[in-house]
This record gives sequence, structure tokens and C-alpha cells, in this order.
Amino acid sequence: MSIDLRTSYLGLKLKNPLMPGASPLVDSLDQVKRLEDAGAAAVVMHSLFAEQIERDGQAWDRHAVRWENSFAEAESFLPQAAGFSLGPDEYLARVARLKEVCSVPVIASLNGTRVGEWVGHAALIEQAGADALELNTYFLATDTEESGESLEERLLEVVRGVRERVDIPIAVKLSPYHTSVGHLVRRLEAVGAEGVVLFNRLFQPEIDVDVLEVRPKLELSTPEDLRLRLRWIGLLRDQVNVSLAGSGGVHAPADVVKLILAGADAVQSVSALLRRGPQRLGDWLGDLRAWMEEHEYASVAEMKGALCMARCPDPEAYERGNYLRTLQLWRE
Repeated sequence: MSIDLRTSYLGLKLKNPLMPGASPLVDSLDQVKRLEDAGAAAVVMHSLFAEQIERDGQAWDRHAVRWENSFAEAESFLPQAAGFSLGPDEYLARVARLKEVCSVPVIASLNGTRVGEWVGHAALIEQAGADALELNTYFLATDTEESGESLEERLLEVVRGVRERVDIPIAVKLSPYHTSVGHLVRRLEAVGAEGVVLFNRLFQPEIDVDVLEVRPKLELSTPEDLRLRLRWIGLLRDQVNVSLAGSGGVHAPADVVKLILAGADAVQSVSALLRRGPQRLGDWLGDLRAWMEEHEYASVAEMKGALCMARCPDPEAYERGNYLRTLQLWRE
């Protein structure tokens, strides 16, 4: 049986649905080659942060421009962007280099919380050759006066600002904590986003009780994280026209199958690839083919969304009825 793994994501024609998510996985060109050899259908770069772009611009105004007519060494006054693997200029160079060495689409990533100078950098990323842009929208309402509607408007303003500057497709990586994810996705579609990535993982602080400090703590995803993605992709599949990507909790071949059945156009993984290496992608592709052949699916297109809410034999599995039944199933 001939199996067709091709899919479309953000209008890009991909050889299969699997790709690494935004992470340091693509910081090494050797690693990128290994990902591509393993079967990655695209590569997603880690985020360039608005703070990097705007700090560099402000620092240049304050330090370098001030001294531009003084002496040749004046540029050394510019502070170094410590703590980031790539600065704004290096990021553009990396996009261009990846386009030279990759035969698959390159998706760049920008991370910002409100419209500012950094939005203009999207055009430079497009000029460097990126095939698409992922907007990572990580921000929290820490001010109790800021409403959920205000947060959504801020996000929409960012997407509008980027859309005005680029022609390449835009995917928005969302937090799961918006009140009405489906409504927000509709609004994102209306302002020009071609896709959404569900979901961003918001890293939580930890309290060190010995030294009395609040510290960041990074924990990789677990398989339990997948279910939230499955629910929302299944709910949205037949209600919106944008591309849907699942990100978070993909650790086994069955997870890939589940996301596609729910309706994902693309499947992103980071934690499993960091733990077990790029070859994991190749293993999953082999297992995906075997599963499709066993269940008589000839293509990913045929399989996609087969168990989304609109086509599920029991749509209540996505709704409140499932919550009620699940509670009744608990046994000590």
C-alpha cells in the first residue's frame, strides 16, 4: 500500500507533518543536517526576543551614535547582548545560512509582547530568506487592572503590525490560558495569521526555601501535556480555516497519530528530540507509516481530523459531558 505523508502547513507544501519546534535544536548546522536527514519536514528556529532587538537599538543610540565622530574604537562602547545565543544581526545571518544548507522550509521565530521597534525586524527576517514566521506570544497579565480582552487586543495589534511588514505566512504560538481560544483564533485569522501553534508552555518560577529566592526552573514536557493540545485542535479543526500545529507532549509515535487524527496539519516536538536525538523523527515517521497501513489510511490528508469534534462518533468527548463521565470513572 502506497502511503502519502505529505501535508500543507501555512501554505507550505511539506513532505510530512513532523518538525522540531522552536528550540536550540537548530543552533548547530550539524544538528540541523541530522534533523533533515531524519526526515524533518521543516525547521523552526528558536525565538529572537524583542528585548534583544530593542536593547541593541537603544544601546546603539545611546552609546555608538553619540560617539560616532570621536574615534574608531567608539563602537566598542556598545554593550554585549550577554545570555543570548544569537543577536539580531547574527540571527539574520543564521536564517540566510540555513536557507543555503536546508532543502526544507525555514521558519523563523520572533518573541514580543507589544508593538515596538522589534516588529520591523520581521521584514529583515523575510529578506534574509525565511519561508514563514512564528510569533511566540509569551506574556502574563501581572497587572490586576489589565483585562483578558486587553491582552487579546495587544496580541492582535502585534500580529497586525507584523502582517503589515511581511508577505510570508505567519503562525501565532498561543498560550492555553485565554478565556476563549477558538474566538481568539478566529480574530487572529481575520487580521492575517495563516496558522496557530497550540500551545506555548509557560515556564513557572520556583522558590528556593534555603536561600529565600525566586528562581526560574526549566522542565521539559511530559506525555500528559499532550491532552490539552488534542482537545483544542479537535475542537478547532472544522471551525477555522487556519493551519493548526500541535506542540508540547509529543513523546511517542502514538502522539503523532493522535494529533493528526484530532486535526493537526503539523506536529512539533522538542523535549523528546533533546532527550533522544534527531533520529527520533525517523523512527516516528516509520511508525506513522506502519500505523496508517494497518488502519488503511492512504494519506495524511485522509487521516487528518478523522476524530475532530465535528466528525467524532461521540462529540461530547470534547465537551462538558466528558468531564462528568470522567469523574464517575475514578476508582481508588
